[in-house]
Order: sequence, then C-alpha cells, then structure tokens
Amino acid sequence: MPVNDPIGDMLTRIRNAQARGKSTVSTPASKLRAWVLDVLAAEGYIRGYERATTENGQGELVISLKYYEGEPVIREIKRVSKPGRRVYMGVNEIPTVRNGLGVSIVSTPKGVLSDAAARSANVGGEVLCTVF
Repeated sequence: MPVNDPIGDMLTRIRNAQARGKSTVSTPASKLRAWVLDVLAAEGYIRGYERATTENGQGELVISLKYYEGEPVIREIKRVSKPGRRVYMGVNEIPTVRNGLGVSIVSTPKGVLSDAAARSANVGGEVLCTVF
C-alpha cells in the first residue's frame, strides 16, 4: 500500500509500538528512513536497526526500541516538515528542542544530521522531525 508520508509513517509506527511496550517494530526500507534511524541511534533514542527482507522480496527495517526503567526513551516524537508544508530553516534558525534536551533531525546538503551536527557543519535544511 503506498504511503504519502514515509517518514511520518515510520515515526507513527515507533510511537505506537512504544505505547504498546513492543521491543521491535518493522517499517518498509528506504534510504531516507535508514538515515533518520542512524541519527536516532547515534543520539541514543533507539538501540539500532537491521535490514531484513519479507517473504515477497520487499526490504524492511526492523527497529529495536529502547526503554529505561520500563518507560520508553522517546517521550515525544513529532513530524515538523510534512508533504503539504515543507519547513526549511537556515543554520541560525534550527530549533532547539526542550532547551537542548531533545534533538531536531535535519536533512541538509551534507546528509541527514542532528541539530547540533548541522550547526557545527554550518548548514541548514529541511527540519524533518523533533525528538524528546
């Protein structure tokens, strides 16, 4: 089934799986989704992910969710830039999430980066989502 917003779909799957206390969740594979998951893993919000193949040959990403004392590590995950309204920001406009406790994930010309990495690389871009 085609999805209009693949990143939003992946974030919703993560949010729903953590609400149910699941240890893993799967999502269809794409390069952009993998890059976003790389940032989430580097920032410590998920344990990691693996590439897998379904019975019909489609690629999928199996995401290992992370919990601390029974509570999900990701308390809030929101999509910022949507297909109907793209949100682009310069390096000085990239938002800080909860005074730096959270992270914004930004798609830049240098790849998909966290807000701190984008500031240090001095590049702006499309703000994909915020995580706290």
